[in-house]
Amino acid sequence: MIAQLLQTPFAAELARFCINLTGMSALLFGMYYRRYRDKELVTAAALFNIFVFAVLTVLSTVQFGVAAGFGLFAILALFTLRSEPLSKTEMTYFFGSVAIAVICSVQGTTLPFVAVTVALVLVGAFVVDHPRMLQSVSGTKVSLDKINVALLSDPAAMRCELSQRLGVDVLSYQVLQLDYITEMAKLNVHYRKH
Repeated sequence: MIAQLLQTPFAAELARFCINLTGMSALLFGMYYRRYRDKELVTAAALFNIFVFAVLTVLSTVQFGVAAGFGLFAILALFTLRSEPLSKTEMTYFFGSVAIAVICSVQGTTLPFVAVTVALVLVGAFVVDHPRMLQSVSGTKVSLDKINVALLSDPAAMRCELSQRLGVDVLSYQVLQLDYITEMAKLNVHYRKH
């Protein structure tokens, strides 16, 4: 009876959407948000996932070519990602959310195949970004209330200053944004605890 119900287009699409929501929620809310507490990226990636799922579902039912669909997907992803600097981890989770939407929305695959593929993506993300895998290095975003040009031009001095302020051993940093009007600098800092 369930197999017959899933044969109807509406029920099959609803099942695909449920797999998509479950996979996206596990990736973004279950893994990313619990580890990094970045509400803004989680919201953007979750909504983008739903929008991409809807667009690709419609496009796949009107004989839209796969290459054109991936081209549209790439344009939309680049447009969104270029609006604000993202760390490599943020960009990867964002792409993972979009990839789950693509996996679930492409027609011609069976529901068990879609579910297993999404599960494998989630297991891979869980294992690779598990805190115990790379526990020696952590990262955080830091906002400085004053732009010190001397420190910005001397990476070693900046790492030393950040290490003293944060009480950790700063390995590297990336300047995300400089605002000379408010005299603020935003940095992405990678560190190791003493």
